[in-house]
Amino acid sequence: MDKTQSLLKELTEAHGIPGYETEVRRLIRGHLKPLGKLSEDNMGSLICEKAGKSGGPKIMLAGHMDEIGFMVKHISADGFIRFTTLGGWWDQVLLGQRVIIKTNKGDVLGVIGAKPPHLLSQEERNKVVVRKNMYIDIGAVSEKDVEKAGVRPGDPIVPVSEFSVLSNTKTYMSKAFDDRVGCALVISALRSFPNKTHPNTIFGVTTVQEEVGVRGATTSVEMVNPDVAFILESDIAGDVPGIKPDESSTKMGKGPSLLLYDARMIPNLKLRDLVIDTAKKAKIPLQFTTMEGGATDGSVIHLHKTGVPTVVLGVPTRHIHSHNAIMHRDDFDNTVKLLKNILQKLDKKTVQEIKSFK
Repeated sequence: MDKTQSLLKELTEAHGIPGYETEVRRLIRGHLKPLGKLSEDNMGSLICEKAGKSGGPKIMLAGHMDEIGFMVKHISADGFIRFTTLGGWWDQVLLGQRVIIKTNKGDVLGVIGAKPPHLLSQEERNKVVVRKNMYIDIGAVSEKDVEKAGVRPGDPIVPVSEFSVLSNTKTYMSKAFDDRVGCALVISALRSFPNKTHPNTIFGVTTVQEEVGVRGATTSVEMVNPDVAFILESDIAGDVPGIKPDESSTKMGKGPSLLLYDARMIPNLKLRDLVIDTAKKAKIPLQFTTMEGGATDGSVIHLHKTGVPTVVLGVPTRHIHSHNAIMHRDDFDNTVKLLKNILQKLDKKTVQEIKSFK
């Protein structure tokens, strides 16, 4: 297992749902500490400042550290746990999945269940089971059993899924690629520059609570006050059955993606074109994507103060927002390569041109 594989394994297997990012924050802090000056905002987002040749323009690289998860909502008298979601889950991917409840006494393993099909009418079997009819079973037979295990309302619940290398050894499967892949890109991009070899100051930022309303981006951008921003994300790979090319043409293994539009941001056009031109000259494959039904940390970062030129770069990923997503190593490596090439170009003059509408 090489350095990148090890980093992705560490980051994805760490626990950290919105508002409960302590474990993954501690891990990321350890990776960022040797790379620059560390600080954090009052929400818990981490900021690593890496100085370049001069003071230069401030370039923000942002990936969010939180993953989607759940929270304990209610404990029934017979020992079953009702839960609410933190982040966007599709109800159909939940049943039968293992979860860990993070309690004051340690981790408690459970499984998401519902009324068994044997006891359902044919009409009920044909309907999708909705989350409100699901529960978490930890093997308890009473509310007292659950309390003895340390489970309390408000405890965070995380998916159980280990990082695995698949039969195509360049493809990896794990939970939380959204957006631990972005955090790994931040770390890898900072590592790629020896001290003071770039014409700007890079701020590697791993934000909190993106999945519940881009909250950490809202506060961390205030601390950085960037001139330019790159949002580093997982992207939705459209190369699975049932998706038409006009819905998504993004394919895993065919290069990083550049987001042309989402529900809350249109990228800065000059910065977008710089990404496209840089990829072409460096012979880095680049795909284009849109997202009509969602947004990223860029939604608030690009509106900071008088505006920040912002683009979103993604690693195409299958099955995001589930217990098991799949990504391709080549896409990750090419995103790091693309970032390094772009960052080398962002000197004071280039940034001024990007920010000008003349």
